[in-house]
Amino acid sequence: LNIYFFFFSPQTVTGNFANVIHGLNANHLTDQVIQRSKRMILDTLGVGLLGTSTEVCHKVTRYSKIYSSDISSTVWGHLDFRLPPLYAAFVNGVAVHSMDFDDTWHPATHPSGAVLPAVIALSEAFPQKKKISGLDLLLAFNVGIEVQGRLLRFSSEARNIPKRFHPPTVVGTMGSAAACAKLLALDRLKCKNTLAIAASYAGAPLANAATQTKPLHVGNAAKHGLEAACLASQGLQGNKQILDMESGIGAFYTDYNPQTLPTLQSYPWLLDQQDVAIKRFPAHLGTHWVADAASSVRKKLVESSDNLLPLDKIEKIILKVPEVKYVNRPSPTSEHEARHSFQFVACSALLNGSMSVQSFASENVHQPALRELLSKTQLEHPPDNTPSFDSLYCEVSVTLRDGNTISDRCDTFYGHWRKPLKKEDLEKKFQSNASSVLPAEATEGIIETVYNLENVEDCSVLSTFLSGRSARALSEKRHAQSNIVGLG
Repeated sequence: LNIYFFFFSPQTVTGNFANVIHGLNANHLTDQVIQRSKRMILDTLGVGLLGTSTEVCHKVTRYSKIYSSDISSTVWGHLDFRLPPLYAAFVNGVAVHSMDFDDTWHPATHPSGAVLPAVIALSEAFPQKKKISGLDLLLAFNVGIEVQGRLLRFSSEARNIPKRFHPPTVVGTMGSAAACAKLLALDRLKCKNTLAIAASYAGAPLANAATQTKPLHVGNAAKHGLEAACLASQGLQGNKQILDMESGIGAFYTDYNPQTLPTLQSYPWLLDQQDVAIKRFPAHLGTHWVADAASSVRKKLVESSDNLLPLDKIEKIILKVPEVKYVNRPSPTSEHEARHSFQFVACSALLNGSMSVQSFASENVHQPALRELLSKTQLEHPPDNTPSFDSLYCEVSVTLRDGNTISDRCDTFYGHWRKPLKKEDLEKKFQSNASSVLPAEATEGIIETVYNLENVEDCSVLSTFLSGRSARALSEKRHAQSNIVGLG
C-alpha cells in the first residue's frame, strides 16, 4: 500500500515544494547563482547597517529590548547589545528596509531583506559544536530567494507593481520560512508544515507604504519565517496543501495558478535566469527611472548656465510614468513620502543632478527651490507604459518660458538587472553605508568574508564583523577558544 501511494498518488504543489526545499544541496548551486547571491548579501548587509541609524530602527530596537533569552544573536552595528534570534531577525530586517534601499526583483518584491536577517540570526542559535558554514548559509539564502520567485510566478497580476498587498509580507515570509527550514535541516513533512505555518503570518496592506510602518513588513517577514520553521521543528502542524489552495497562498492573488517545481536532477535557479536590481539611492524602485531621465535633462539645461538650474525659466515639468498610485505624491512632507514620490525624485534630480542618501533629509525635502519645482510638475500615464519593473520607462520633459522643451527618456537605469552595478560601484555603496556604523576593519572583514563565503568554515565570523568587532578581536577570541579546547 505504501509503495502504491509513493508511486501513484498525485503530488501536491506543497509536497513538491517541501521535497525541493529538503532535497536541494550545495552541489545544485551554480557559479552564477553564488556570485549574484553574494552581491545581494553584501548589498543587504550595507543597507541594513546604514538603516540602524534611522528613527524607525531605533524605535523597534527599544521595543525589542523587553525580550531576553539565553540564546542570542547579533543586532547589526551593536557591539554590546544582542537579542533572541526572532527579535534580532526582526530588528535587522526592519533596518534593511528602513530606507527602501534594499534589492528588488521581478515580479515585484524585495527578496533579500526577508531572508538574510533570519538565516544569520538562526545560524548564531546553533550549539557551538555545530558550526554553520558559509556554504550552508549560501544554500539556505538561495532556497529562500528561489521560493519567493517561484511563488510570484504563480500569478500574472504579481508581474505588475502591486496594488493591494506588499509582496515581501506574502512571499518574503514564505521565503524566510523555507530558508530557515533548510538551515534547520527539517524533513519533508516539517518543511510542509513550515510553509503552512508561515502562510498564516503572511500579508500586509500596501496602504502603509511611505510610512514608518512599511519597514516592519520586511522585519516581520524575517521574524515570522524563522518562527514558522522553529514551530514546525517542534511538530506543530498546518494544512499540508497550503500552496495548492485558493484559500491558502492563493488568497493573496485573484489569478493564482500554482505549478510544481523542476526536478532536482539539474535544478534551474531563477536567480540564474534573472539578476536583481540594486539601488544607487534609497527610494522606491520606480523612481530610479525618473532620476536617470531627470539627470539627463538637467545636463542639457545647465550647459549654458554655469551648472545652475535656470529655475526662473522653467514653465512646467511633465513626467511620463506608469500609473502607480502610491508613488504619485505631488507634495511629500516626510522622508518616507519623498522616497515614494515620482515628483520629488524628478525635481530633486533636476535641482541637484543626482540622488543620494542625503536627498531625503528633512532640510532637502522642504527646500524652497524644490517646492517651486514640485508646483510645476505634472504626471502623465501613457497607455504603453505598463506598471512592471521589467518594462516600464520614464520620460521627463521640461518646458521653458520661451517655448522650448527639453526631454529625455530612461528605459533601463544603472543598477537594474539589465544594467547591473559594476563590482567597484557595489563595493562603494556597501562601504559608504557600512562605514557610517562600523569601523573600517569590520567593514573590510565583511567584504572579504562575503566574497569568500562558500569557503568559510564557520559563518559566525560574519556576525562578529557585523557587531563591529575588528579582525584583531576576532583573532583573540579564536585564540582564547583554542586555549579552552586545549585545556579541556
